[in-house]
Amino acid sequence: MTTKRSPAEAVPDRAASLQIGEVAERTGVTQRTLRFYEEKGLLKPPSRLDGGFRLYSEEDVQRVERIKDLKSLLGLSLADIKEMVEAEEVKHQLRATYRRDAEISERRYKINKAIELTQRQAGIIDQKLTALQDMNDQLEQKLALYRGWLANLDKQEKAQT
Repeated sequence: MTTKRSPAEAVPDRAASLQIGEVAERTGVTQRTLRFYEEKGLLKPPSRLDGGFRLYSEEDVQRVERIKDLKSLLGLSLADIKEMVEAEEVKHQLRATYRRDAEISERRYKINKAIELTQRQAGIIDQKLTALQDMNDQLEQKLALYRGWLANLDKQEKAQT
């Protein structure tokens, strides 16, 4: 006979554990979306209680919020979002293990790795900014064209009077 464990007993290394419905409610995404993010590797597989109930940490909730921000604010693809979020996690690990008293070569490696990850993130954003700027330029050209047409109509109207 299996006994149902409390979230704290099921995952002692995770601070607070929330079930999928609670995470969905807090983040404003559906349970299906959370499972999809897990399937696509955007979320780490959650811990589970006996009976298969998914348990998420506060860190998972923050990651879902970050995914939502990247998706809605920047229109990033899920692959880009995954790369952005994973880069943040690696940089966090680098910061956590960085020691001022370590060998210079080790410190240099960690700093260079952080630079590389941040450059990749900036590259993703730059691609989006370039695409948005191109779209904006096209819209500005259309506006100029339409305003030109209106100016011509105004001239024609004045010539008729």
